[in-house]
Amino acid sequence: MLTWPHSTVGQSHTGTSIVDPCNAEPAPPSPAMYQLDIVLKKGNNLAIRDRTGTSDPYVKFKIQGKEVFRSKTIHKNLNPVWDERASLLVESLRDPLYVKVFDYDFGLQDDFMGSAYLYLESLEHHRTLEVTLDLKDPHYPDHNLGSLDLSVTLSPREGDMRDATMLLRRNWKRSSKCQSMRLSDVHRKAQLWRGIVSISLIEGRGLQPMDDNGRSDPYVKFRMGHQKYKSKTIPKTLNPQWREQFDFHMYEEQGGYVDITVWDKDAGKKDDFMGKCTIDLSLLSKEHTHKLELLLEEGEGVLVMLVTLTASAAVSISDMSVNVLDDPHERLQIKQRYSLWRSLRNLKDVGVVQVKVIRAEGLMAADVTGKSDPFCVVELSNDRLQTHTVYKNLNPEWNKVFTFNVKDIHTVLEVTVYDEDRDRSADFLGKVAIPLLNIQNGERKAYALKSKELTGPTKGVIFLEIDVIFNAVKAGLRTLIPIEQKYIEEDPKVSKQLLLRNFNRVRRCIMFIINTGYYINSCFEWESPQRSICAFVLFVVLVWNFELYMIPLALLLPLAWNYILITSGKDTRQDVQAMEDLMEDEDEDFDKDDRDSERKGFMNKIYAIQDVCISVQNALDEVASYGERIKNTFNWTVPFLSWLAIVALGMATVIVYFIPLRYIVLAWGVNKFTKKLRDPYTIDNNEILDFLSRVPSDVQVVQYRELKLDPNPSPNKRKKNNPG
Repeated sequence: MLTWPHSTVGQSHTGTSIVDPCNAEPAPPSPAMYQLDIVLKKGNNLAIRDRTGTSDPYVKFKIQGKEVFRSKTIHKNLNPVWDERASLLVESLRDPLYVKVFDYDFGLQDDFMGSAYLYLESLEHHRTLEVTLDLKDPHYPDHNLGSLDLSVTLSPREGDMRDATMLLRRNWKRSSKCQSMRLSDVHRKAQLWRGIVSISLIEGRGLQPMDDNGRSDPYVKFRMGHQKYKSKTIPKTLNPQWREQFDFHMYEEQGGYVDITVWDKDAGKKDDFMGKCTIDLSLLSKEHTHKLELLLEEGEGVLVMLVTLTASAAVSISDMSVNVLDDPHERLQIKQRYSLWRSLRNLKDVGVVQVKVIRAEGLMAADVTGKSDPFCVVELSNDRLQTHTVYKNLNPEWNKVFTFNVKDIHTVLEVTVYDEDRDRSADFLGKVAIPLLNIQNGERKAYALKSKELTGPTKGVIFLEIDVIFNAVKAGLRTLIPIEQKYIEEDPKVSKQLLLRNFNRVRRCIMFIINTGYYINSCFEWESPQRSICAFVLFVVLVWNFELYMIPLALLLPLAWNYILITSGKDTRQDVQAMEDLMEDEDEDFDKDDRDSERKGFMNKIYAIQDVCISVQNALDEVASYGERIKNTFNWTVPFLSWLAIVALGMATVIVYFIPLRYIVLAWGVNKFTKKLRDPYTIDNNEILDFLSRVPSDVQVVQYRELKLDPNPSPNKRKKNNPG
């Protein structure tokens, strides 16, 4: 084993540390492929990037701009020891190995710690070399950022490429044993569930004070296997009232454990741990609600919650030959099960959806071999199923049938294609989102894949055939109760583009109100005498004859008017195109690794206001979404919901017309005052807000809209929106 002479470590014109091909002997004729075996040993005197005087370093390897390896993160260490192995398949030695080191920052942009190039043409074949790479910052080449110690072996691979690929796959399999669970493994474990664990988090009592004011800002995290939930934060209290409900899927017949932790929210620093507890589901009887008062370990106080275990018909996956809805007898039975005559039986069982995942074409090449190992994940709310992996294929055929129970007809079916990687998380290839109410039963369609944010196209199409059978009455009643919360996803990050988009959305809603005010004021100013006379006569007639029933009746008029325009071919939903233009240039470049090293100082300045920015960003999104949802209700964006609004407003008109207002207000007040007396653990909700939560905003309308297929796709055409 040879040690690479330190004199060969030089600098390029950019200031990035490289290993130059110095005096390399003439190489024999190039073989078809090369295998590059690397041992990432350790780092020496790496740069400080955290305020504590340390860093949390990890390493990336890139070839031709594509990440081919990422190490684990070593926390709080400037001399980390990795001892990780990677086996890479290389087609050409002309492309150097780009080594980059970063400091991991939770919730923030990871900080650049230096980079180096290893030129593969300078390596001797079949010989293990010890290499030391000096890390440099391209913008500040004089700064000393430490070094990395590697062991490198380059071996030509003669013969068929398939043999080399299989060898690489075996090496990846051996080297991935110490890696964390891949995304595909998580999905594979989430195949079939046998029941539902429903947890109602009621309150906390006597929690531990963590802040200087003698109080806390508590929130609760739940975890059951890979399923996670997080409650809302209740500020400045030791006796919080949450009254939130969470549903977990139970995969084991004997139950399992739910791990619960309580945290104190702190802006600008790490949240404080307040205690933990565990629920052993095997001790609880099924089909019964249990009231639990759990003492917190390693803390103070009690959590009060209601836990119910219920059996459920499992979601299923099968081959095309086993297809329930293709059997006329089975299909008739399912239709009878969800017929209008059975509308009041099991209100939570709204319907069933069957998804046939047939094949995909023209997928993006994610591997260095110019191929991909695609598999498909189908998600409906918190239910996830996946296909098998088709190796080394850009036009895979799966021919699988997925069946889901529908609990909310307004749920969006998400179909995502990934590339399976043996040594790291699966790579994203494309995604489509299809609202259940937009599905045409039995129609085999080709859907153009979109980017991860669903804002633009990516390469490839997927062929699906979907059938939905549901009960309209149950679906309408379900619309008026809180929407099912999804598993906790990644913590939100500050995004300049997202902040700007939400600001523009709110501005558009406000400008509509302002323009309406200008129009009304123009009637007072008599800018148009004809319009002002009509407005004056209408005002006098309405005020003189006003009755309360006219309010819901007036709201019925724009619904009816827009419906007439749509049926006559005049679509009034013009704001969707404006939203598409707004989102067109918004896809972020997630590979923002090469940042100015002095950016760390700027990040420190905004660290304390990060939560404020996220709150403002989310508040803008919330305000804009509700304004757009009200507009889309009257625009017939979702005809089912518009018809439901017509029924509700019609009933409100009749009730208000025949029943005196005082009786309506009295009934409402009595219900509100006695609600908590009748059920102390009831979860508050607002039916109108629950209804509006099912109406898509303009952003969601764009995300769920199908892309037009390119009749003559070019294989070399580069798409503007590549997946992150």
